[in-house]
Amino acid sequence: MMSILDLRDEELSARELAQKLPRASLDVEGALAQVRPIIEDVAAHGGSAIRHWALKFDQANPPKLRVPQAVIDDALANLDPEVRSGLEIAIDHNRAGHKAQLPEEKETEIIPGGYVRQRWIPVRRVGLYVPGGLAVYPSSVVMNVVAAQVAGVDEIAVASPPQKDFGHYPHPTILAACALLGVKEVYAMGGAQAIAGFAYGFEDDEDAAENRCEPVDVVTGPGNIFVAAAKRAVQSVCGIDAEAGTTEIAIIADGTANARFVARDLISQAEHDPAAASVLITDSPELADEVKSVMKEMVSATKHADRCRTALSGPQSGIVLTRNLEQSIFVANTYAAEHLEIHTANASEDARKIRNAGAIFVGPYTPVPLGDYIAGSNHVLPTGGTARFASGLNVHAYIKSVQEIEYDEQALAKLVDPLVALAESEDLPAHGEAARERTK
Repeated sequence: MMSILDLRDEELSARELAQKLPRASLDVEGALAQVRPIIEDVAAHGGSAIRHWALKFDQANPPKLRVPQAVIDDALANLDPEVRSGLEIAIDHNRAGHKAQLPEEKETEIIPGGYVRQRWIPVRRVGLYVPGGLAVYPSSVVMNVVAAQVAGVDEIAVASPPQKDFGHYPHPTILAACALLGVKEVYAMGGAQAIAGFAYGFEDDEDAAENRCEPVDVVTGPGNIFVAAAKRAVQSVCGIDAEAGTTEIAIIADGTANARFVARDLISQAEHDPAAASVLITDSPELADEVKSVMKEMVSATKHADRCRTALSGPQSGIVLTRNLEQSIFVANTYAAEHLEIHTANASEDARKIRNAGAIFVGPYTPVPLGDYIAGSNHVLPTGGTARFASGLNVHAYIKSVQEIEYDEQALAKLVDPLVALAESEDLPAHGEAARERTK
């Protein structure tokens, strides 16, 4: 089912290795060409364009693009009690996890009377995207909304694709999660048109202020390649978190790993999408064989067996054989997985050697699904190798770093001469004159 890449006798640079590793082929530039007309249409025609593209892609035409509060309240009233309990746990855990990310303001006295203060200011308004498609993701509501709330954002709007089976509004579990979090501004729109709607704003009914969506300062949330392309297209208009794409998992495992745990976790991410990536990195051929063996039985018994088989047998998935743990870690850092699990004899120690991963799951009892829902971490993570330079969604996506500078007269006087010298060295004498004027 899974192909094998044997690197035991290979001595490759990071560049050479990156070219050999299993990886989904994502043509964001190609997708960008497809979403640009949608974005331009929404920017020009607002709600009518969003409805047009909803009919084309979702076969849905919601009565109102902004979901009425009665529909949101009804979704919560009819939510399965066990699902509600799970969501409430997820909200509590994620709120605690995200509070730990808040930076502290700091004042530094540069010289007597001269201060620089580091401030962190939340953006005013955000648009949070929750995908639809092959699954329902109330957990993504939690991940997006909690991070924004903890950051201190004033206005939070959520968008999710309309579902023709649910009155052409988003899935009721999505709406119920919004209700639990106190989010009242929810839109039935998906894909590139949703990203454009948030970026540019729109009117669904010119006579009703409540049917007007104001532009947002930041758009965040996961989605498919077209959502990722749309976020790239609008980032000159508003901020974005990252171009999060189809899910991926990599697992570093040695001979001490439990093959059944490893197989289950690879399958858990393959379940998301036929294009999902599942990669095992191991220096134990015996473990690799055992994982392949038990995986066949597990996949056959799981609900989305066909989807899993497609993902696990695709070019984006596979087993990478290494000669030792050191090479396994090198492979993992080169791959830069969205989710990285570590199943080794010294997992905590080995985790400290990882530089590139969206999130690191340490030890046999920390599966990725724990982070997907209730670990207290965020599951909106960088994919496609972008974990080399990008972070997962966190409160910093919604706050700005601002420096506040305050010098008194005596402090400025002490620095006028070096300031003037530097200004004149750059042939900008008026800069120096602005400082000198205050000390005459």
